[in-house]
Amino acid sequence: MQSRFAFNGKVVLDFGSGTGANCSMFQPNHYLGIDPDAGRIHYARRRYPNHAFHVLENGKLPVDNESVDFILIIAVLHHISSEEIAEYMKEFRRILKPNGKIIVMEPCLCQNKPLSNWFMNLYDNGEYIRREEEYIQLFRESEFASQVINRFRKGFLYNELFFSANLR
Repeated sequence: MQSRFAFNGKVVLDFGSGTGANCSMFQPNHYLGIDPDAGRIHYARRRYPNHAFHVLENGKLPVDNESVDFILIIAVLHHISSEEIAEYMKEFRRILKPNGKIIVMEPCLCQNKPLSNWFMNLYDNGEYIRREEEYIQLFRESEFASQVINRFRKGFLYNELFFSANLR
């Protein structure tokens, strides 16, 4: 991911940061982890004291308008309903700089892989695993243009979609 995107000196918001596993890829003074789970945020603060983490409250991101270069969304959207995502998209539009990007990696259902789809739906805690077209449509409806970077298998039966999105 770092070879594809120039993060150096750029502000990164890690949406759904959880325990902060992704923060070490970014400069502490340019990183903000956000998650609704206060317990995970408290753990992240203890584990990575140089990085900033905040509990997401009321769906509002605690950053200024047009102040973020990158929004990182790793394995989060499949836990959120389409209606809630539409509300978050308004916040993403508000906080992204005009040339900012959203970087997304999500489990993905594949039309010709029924065994993988069954496995992912059975074992993943996310209630909203979507097809590629559905993820892209969520962004299109909020006036983002998406570019698929890669489709890959993680493990034996788990399919992932890696894409970016920017304001149109």
